[in-house]
Formats: sequence, C-alpha cells, structure tokens
Amino acid sequence: MIIGAGFAGYECARRLSRQAGRAAEIVLLNPNDYFLYVPLLPEVATGILEPRRISVSLTGTLPGVHLVLGTAHDLDLDARQVHYTDPEGRAGSLSYDRLVLTVGSVNKLLPVPGVAEHAHGFRGMPEALFLRDHLTRQTELAGAAEDPEERSARTTFVVVGAGYTGTEVTAQGVRFTEALARQNTGLRHGPRPRWLLLDIADRLLPELDERLSRTAERVLRARGVDIRTGTSVKEATADGVLLDDGEFIATRSLLWCVGVRPDPLVESLGLPTDKGRLCVDAFLNVPGRPEVFACGDAAAVPDLTRPGEVTPMTAQHAQRQGKAVARNVAASCGRGTPRAYRHHDLGFMVDLGGIQAAANPLRIPLSGPLAGLVTRGYHLMAMPDNRVRVAADWLLDAVLPRQGVQLGLVSSWSVPLDTASPEVARVPGGAQGGG
Repeated sequence: MIIGAGFAGYECARRLSRQAGRAAEIVLLNPNDYFLYVPLLPEVATGILEPRRISVSLTGTLPGVHLVLGTAHDLDLDARQVHYTDPEGRAGSLSYDRLVLTVGSVNKLLPVPGVAEHAHGFRGMPEALFLRDHLTRQTELAGAAEDPEERSARTTFVVVGAGYTGTEVTAQGVRFTEALARQNTGLRHGPRPRWLLLDIADRLLPELDERLSRTAERVLRARGVDIRTGTSVKEATADGVLLDDGEFIATRSLLWCVGVRPDPLVESLGLPTDKGRLCVDAFLNVPGRPEVFACGDAAAVPDLTRPGEVTPMTAQHAQRQGKAVARNVAASCGRGTPRAYRHHDLGFMVDLGGIQAAANPLRIPLSGPLAGLVTRGYHLMAMPDNRVRVAADWLLDAVLPRQGVQLGLVSSWSVPLDTASPEVARVPGGAQGGG
C-alpha cells in the first residue's frame, strides 16, 4: 500500500511493479489519477504549458498497480488499515501488509494577520489554474478601470518567499503579465505590471549556491522586479499588504511561497517526528514498525552524506528515495537485500523564463541560454511521460504570442491557503473536486 503519488510515491510504485510483477498486489491511494510534475507548474500558471502536459496518467504508466482514488484521513497501524474518503465523499478502508507513506507536503503557514484569507499558495494544479485566471483577470480589470489607483493596484503583484517556487513564479509571472499588458488597449499607456519579491533572508534562493542566487537576482532585476530581502509581510488585507518596514503596497495579488510543511496526516499518527516529518532510519523504515516505510517530504530521512542532518525536501531526493524504498520493501518480503539511502546532490536548476536559467549541474555554474537549455533538457529526461507534448508547447510558445483568456474553472474560494489537500480543489458540500 502506497499513500501518495508524488515524486516518491510514483517512483516507488513504478519500481515495485517492475520488480514484483504479479507476485504482489500493489495498491496506490491518491486523490487524483495523475502524477504532477511540480517543477513545471509555474509554466502552467503563466500560459506556456497546458495542464495535462505535466499531469502523467497513473493508470497509463503504472501497469500492474491498482489505483484507488481517495484521500487518507486516518491510519490504524495496529490493525494495518487505511481509512480514506473518495472524490465523491464516500468513506472506505484498505488493508495492507506493507505501508509506504509518501503523502508529501502542504503550504507552510505563518501567524500573519490576513494571510490565510487573502493570500494564495502554489502547491497543486488547482492553485496554478486559479493563478493563471487571476493574473489574466487582474490585467483585464486594470485595463478597464478609470481610477489610476485601482489600475496600479491591479497591476501590482506581491510574491512572499524567494526560494525555488517564489523565484520561478515571479520570473515566469512578470513575462506573462507584460505580454498581457501589451495586448490590452487600456494599458498601452501604462501602468506596466509591477512585481515585488519579498523574503526575510538576505538573498534570493538562500538554500542554494550563492552564484545561482546572483544570477537569478540579475535576471529578475533586469525585468523590473522589485526585490526586497530582509523584508516580509506584517498584515494582509483585501486592498493590499503592510510590510514589516511600515510601507503599504496596494495590490489585489498576494502569492504565498514561503515554503512547505509535511502533510498534517503525519502528525496524527502519534509517532516520533522531526519538525513535523516522520522519523525513519537510513533504510526509510519507521523504528518499531517494520511494516511501515516513509520517504519524501513527509519523512525525516537521515542524510548520510551530512551526518546529523536530514535530507532536504526536494524533488531530487524524493524521487531517489522512492527508488530506494521500493528496493527495501521488496527486501522485507524476501526479495533482494535492503540498502541504506545515500545520495549526493547532483546540482540544482532554476528556470527563469524564456532562455534564461541558473544551474550548477555536477557543481559547474551555468547561466543564460546554456543554463536554459540544460534545465529544459533535464526536465524532459526527468519526466516519466508527455515529453513530446511538453517540447511542442515550448516550441509553440517561442513562435506564437501567449494566450490570455480566463477559463473560470477554479475560484478563489476553491483554493484556500490553509487547505490540507492543495492537489484537490474544494467544492460546495465539502467533497473533493473531480467527482
């Protein structure tokens, strides 16, 4: 039984299905019928890629894996049962011999007044589709507004958090809104879209090499992004945000990208945790529970390359941990030998939109078009499917103008910041979307 089909869960299911064949029943419990390639989500939010390009079918790419659509809400570890709710609100339960928890993470919240009510996160497809409509809508409303202050507020976009997500959303967002403004008759004489990127750290991408940070800052500043380090939000309202330095920024768009926290399901288990992540050993096994494994963002995996620390919450680690846990689950059933998880980072890549990127593959610093080529090549190799479709969308975006239309599929109410399931849009009646 695998709970969650993110990078870790998907890779675990794929490896186990190849290893076990028909010798074992592999059940995958997930709210959606697709694996979401999250690194390209900013390109969906800004009209470069269509949503299905980065949504990989689970049933189409995981032969031999039994998919159950649902969200786990309770685990009875002693009875070895998982209780879940399906997309139509019906309750169900599943039994298991081995359990792999890869439930991932949700938006990280901070006790800032008004943020939960007025900010929007960026963790799942519903939030990306909402943002795509929201950016288009604000630009169109600004073009039709007669009040100069309203125009300015609607064309001002504030992003909090200059890590991977915030930096990439800003880099892609500023290009998207510039393209929308050029097409809008009411905005031909201004104002131009204004983007602010805030972080309490002293630089962009504080978790990465300083050279990547400098490259990203140079590219964003050249596009007119107002970067405010050492700065955060003190209060959010419907009309704007109050910064901790006392300045009020009038805006209708507050994007919350301050980081992630483990899925709340982990805390409900009553097992030892480390900053909300489930404690596991180097073999990705929960101590005292030989039948339970965990990896990815939900697990505090010892980093054997940095004694005393745990692996960071990145897709690179989650994917490789999925492979490792598949091997160790098979070993626990008598097939093969277990192996401790050990992985040295191979470098990082930050897509800055267009032909720009910052990358350090194998610790070799790159920037500009070469970094952009390497970054896109890496994404194509890392994706388990849809490579041709993604490449085709990239080609079309390079030669055709961006399409700025509202589809109205996801409302603001459907994607609250404090949701425990950012991968599922909320619908009236409390059931999950997609039914």
